[in-house]
Amino acid sequence: MTVIVRDLAREVRADVEGFAHVRHLALPFFLVTPDSLAYDLAHVRPEARYRPLVAEEDGEVIGTAQVGLVHDSTETGLGYVNVYVHPGRTRRGAGSLLVRAAEEHLAAQGATRLFAWVLDEPGNRAFAERHGYGASRSAHFLRLDLANGGLPPLQDLPPDVELRTGADFASDPRPLFELDAETLLDEPSDISYEFTDYEAWLEETWRHPLLSAELTTVAVVDGRPAAFSAARTDGGTRYGTVMTGTARAFRGRGLAKLAKNDSLHRARAAGFTEAFTGNDTGNGPMIAINKWFGYEICATEVRYVRELG
Repeated sequence: MTVIVRDLAREVRADVEGFAHVRHLALPFFLVTPDSLAYDLAHVRPEARYRPLVAEEDGEVIGTAQVGLVHDSTETGLGYVNVYVHPGRTRRGAGSLLVRAAEEHLAAQGATRLFAWVLDEPGNRAFAERHGYGASRSAHFLRLDLANGGLPPLQDLPPDVELRTGADFASDPRPLFELDAETLLDEPSDISYEFTDYEAWLEETWRHPLLSAELTTVAVVDGRPAAFSAARTDGGTRYGTVMTGTARAFRGRGLAKLAKNDSLHRARAAGFTEAFTGNDTGNGPMIAINKWFGYEICATEVRYVRELG
């Protein structure tokens, strides 16, 4: 059968479900649901020029591409293209067709440098290199068996520290935005981000359907949020921490570890059986923390870069 590439039909539930299904099969350690995908599509910023693409064969979505501009960077001309193909439908040309359509779109939007995450497997890396992309930094996906594994015991808190949930900040989440924005500045990356739009953060992060404010833990020192571990869940048994960090003034006290341990214990008590997280391979302190919890690396992806023009 012939493979065609087209825009995702955002209002067609079957299309959104097909997109989410392929993403789940290709990245089973990344939390995504049709509802979360629909929410992301409805709240994407116009300046991102976001264009989700699907590859279709005989009426079945067999490939997806997330395509857009990195609008929240301090640099201009940056674009991203993340392509995933159904593991059982490879070698049909879907990936190449998606890359071609994505690059044409991004070039038309003025992008001059493209970034793509590629799973660290020989076939995937060779595919990226054939299309003119060069390897950059890498990151790990990690998994923790909450149902059968052990967790470090909860630790006693220093006298000036208390642990609260994200839900405790429901009436005014701005302090969590400020904490999130500060910690993001120190995340290892080959893209410089600037996180200043509170309203955008509310839409894209705080109100996201996968975010669990109840399982998000915030370490508060003398009334000020100092560290946090933000949690997402898929509505089933899978839980993930999408950001764990500490404000610069409070680092070196183990507060992020306290917050994450609390969140993990409460996730297990709530019936979640798997915990996922991700780490840049250069983020030694966070890798050490996650090993202490018992996380194991389940996959690695490599950031690839291509200069256009």
